[in-house]
Formats: sequence, C-alpha cells, structure tokens
Amino acid sequence: MDQNLLVRLLVGLNAVSWQSLVMLAIAGALLWLAIAKDYEPLLLLPIGAGCLLANLPLSPLLGKEGMLGILYEAGVANELFPLLVFIGIGALTDFGPLLENPRMVLIGAAGQFGIFATLLLALVLGFTRDEAASIGIIGAIDGPTSIYVSGKLAPHLLGPITVAAYSYMSLVPIIMPPVMRLLTTRKERAIRMVYSSRRISRSTRILFPISVTVIVGTLVPFATPLIGTLMLGNLMKESGVVERLTRASSQEIANAVTLFLGLAIGSTMVGAQFLKASTLAILVLGILAFGVDTAAGLLFGKALNALSGGKFNPLIGAAGISAFPMAARVVQRVAQEEDFENFLLMHAMGANAAGQVASVVAGGVLLALLGG
Repeated sequence: MDQNLLVRLLVGLNAVSWQSLVMLAIAGALLWLAIAKDYEPLLLLPIGAGCLLANLPLSPLLGKEGMLGILYEAGVANELFPLLVFIGIGALTDFGPLLENPRMVLIGAAGQFGIFATLLLALVLGFTRDEAASIGIIGAIDGPTSIYVSGKLAPHLLGPITVAAYSYMSLVPIIMPPVMRLLTTRKERAIRMVYSSRRISRSTRILFPISVTVIVGTLVPFATPLIGTLMLGNLMKESGVVERLTRASSQEIANAVTLFLGLAIGSTMVGAQFLKASTLAILVLGILAFGVDTAAGLLFGKALNALSGGKFNPLIGAAGISAFPMAARVVQRVAQEEDFENFLLMHAMGANAAGQVASVVAGGVLLALLGG
C-alpha cells in the first residue's frame, strides 16, 4: 500500500492527544450520569454527546461549516436557545403560590447572595470581572441564566460553567440537606405553618407576568430578554387562549431547543481549552456559590422566624434558589424528617418561584454592572 495513502488513512489516529482522551472520558462520565443516575438527562446527555463528537480527532462537526459549529453560532452565540428555553420554563411555571404569599419575594432575593459573594472571591483568585460574574451566576442554579450571562460576558468559559450549573442542579437533593441541617435546629425544622390558600383570580394571574415584565424591564433593562421570555411563556399559560402555543413551547419546541443547546454547549468542551486549572476552580467556586446561596436563604429564614415570634420555618429560606421545583421538594422532605405531618411544600413553592424571578433579575444586574 502506498505510504502516503496509509498516512491519510491513519490521520485520525495520529491526531489523538491525551487531552482528547481525557475529554472522551469526561463525555462518558456525563453520559453515565444522565443514563445510569438520571441526573438532568435532558441536557447532560446532549452535552455529553456534543463533548464526545467535538473531541474525536479532526472532527468535521466543528468550525463554521460543521453541524456543531452551526448550532453554536445559530443559538448560543446570539443567546437564542436560552431565551427559547425560558419561554418553555414560563409555560410550565405556576406563580400561584407566590401570588398567594407575596412576602416570599424577600426569600427569593436573599437566595441570590451567593452569586455576588462568589464573584468577589473569583476576583481575588485572579479571574477577570466578566469571568468572575459568569462564575458567580452558577449559584443561581438556573442553567439558562448561566448560559445567557456567561455567553455574553465570558463565552470561552461557557463549557465548564454550563456543566457546573446543570450538574449542581441535578445534585440539589444531595447538596442542600446537609447545609439545611447544619444551620437549623430540630425545633426550627419542626415548625408548622398553616397554608391558607386564597383564590387568585384569572385577571391577577394574567396581570402578573405583564407587570413583572414592565417593572423589571424598566428597572433592569439588561434583564428584559430573560424576564420577558420567562413571563411570555407564563402569560400564554395563564391566558388560556393559546393552548397550542403553550403546549408547543413547553414540549416540542423546548425539547428540540434543549437538544440543540446541549450539543452546542458540549462542542465547546474541547480538551485544549477545557483542561485547565481554571476549570477546576470554576467547579469549586460554583458549588461554593450554591452553598452560600442556600445558607443565605436559611439565615434570612431564621431572621423571619425571629421577627414572627417563632412561627416561620427557616427551611423555607433554602427554597429561594432558582432550582424550581426541586428545591421546594427538598424543603418538604427535610421538614418531614422531623414531623411527617408537617406540610411546607406550598410555602416553599412560593419561595422557589420567587427565586426563579430573582435569579433572572440578578443576571440582568450583573450584565448592567459589567456593561454586558
């Protein structure tokens, strides 16, 4: 066989590097977490597949003419995919518990403290302002917001930030309970709260997404794309007149966009750029942001408990992060460990819905401060 022909046939094998082998192992780990452990499979599986395809030697799927490159330019570089996902999230979110108990807005705000604390720590560790802000937003435990903010401020960190955000989101039931037990007493966790459900009128439910969009869009213009798409989805749901659009946004469109988004994010995880000390630092800072957010919400809940004369269960503060509705379910589970008949779920859902909105606002604030 001609030697040049043999070289061409083995060009892929010759292009294999240790970085690509490590990334193929990481891709395998992501696929294992998605398939075997059921951790955020809707996104971790496409991300793992995108990472695998991007790290095959001389992959023609990369670059401006490759499928993965086209997906990235079409939906991530211009933030289209995260915004379409937000429409689907809005169409699935019920803000009723928040409307029934508006004070939970304070819990949602407190649950974003870790974002800014981690930003300062990242600056101390030598990250730039834009990179630090992108790392801090992981603490919101809101994948689309993390993608949107980091895509604008630090697109070169998009891969590790997205993997961290969605991995930690799937680990909410594992990471949160130890922090909750550490910062609360058994007596506090056993506090019962009566839930007096009051009927929220259809007009109130319809006016809520419109009002929030106008208020947040006016006060924090950089948050308009995020809050606008989130509330558009919710408006379609609550209006009840566009069921086909609501169903498509929350199902078919959301599913297709999630697939494309995961593949595009995975394609950024190329060994030479991903395997750096900064990636490990991002993963550590991300989980720190998550922990600080949870702790801040709990401490604020303890303050509300003191102000209420011992009638507010501090566990609800932990639901102030944006991992909706997993965080609320974890609050209910931990509360029932102390008192099986204690029902905090609806209170926690209100705080969790507030955290969803607050994380979007926090992302907009970061973009405004940094000129995103």
